[in-house]
Amino acid sequence: MWLKNRGTFLVDNTLMTPYLCKPFEYGANIVIHSATKYIDGHATSVGGVVIDGGNFNWRNGKFPSLVDKDPTYHGISYTEEFKNLAYITKLRVNLLRDLGTCLSPFNAFLFNLGLETLHLRMERHSENALKLAQFLQEHDKITWVKYPLLKGDKSYKNAKKYLNSGASGMLTFGIKGGTDQAKEFIKSLKLASLVIHIGDARTSVLHPSSTTHRQLSYEEQIASGVTEDLIRVSVGIEYIGDIIKDFKEALSKI
Repeated sequence: MWLKNRGTFLVDNTLMTPYLCKPFEYGANIVIHSATKYIDGHATSVGGVVIDGGNFNWRNGKFPSLVDKDPTYHGISYTEEFKNLAYITKLRVNLLRDLGTCLSPFNAFLFNLGLETLHLRMERHSENALKLAQFLQEHDKITWVKYPLLKGDKSYKNAKKYLNSGASGMLTFGIKGGTDQAKEFIKSLKLASLVIHIGDARTSVLHPSSTTHRQLSYEEQIASGVTEDLIRVSVGIEYIGDIIKDFKEALSKI
């Protein structure tokens, strides 16, 4: 009954990329990517991708804007003309036209360059992230570490089931002492940078409680999963020995 009457199954595959996860193989209808992250890989471009699997019936009574005739585009009904590709066609000829979100040719060129090395970079991101997570897990100044391929992580079974060749380069951990110690740790890093952006070839860190989520109250931060000890890491593709050395030396300063 749910499969017959459900809404669309949309997956944001930005962090995994098509190399590590293939959502259409697990029933997804729409897959989106912020190409600005790993697809680019070098923090040079801004863009996004919407991919329609062509496997959803848009004529199920829940999407009148796709079924009804569009007076702004020759009076066509997208479902009549394009069947299961109604959504992606309307996105292209209607929404893209009206909102103007057109990718520049040079950004498209840079994204294509990124795709040429995506498989190599994602393997290295994943390998480095797992090794850094394992190092942090054993450090006496770290209270917890979250990374999908750490044994014991609540996402471990799903990661092994759905991901290919790794779990990307994002991890979080908690540092003993909270905000002051987190800031001192980040300040002491030499290789890694304090950057909000993720998915770069270079390792970056962030203390969300005092940056991206600082406008929220303490209670709101907790409700959103942000604690004062939380540090987010976008692990790059540098030599892992250098990354671990940088973290080890910074931890020794707190």
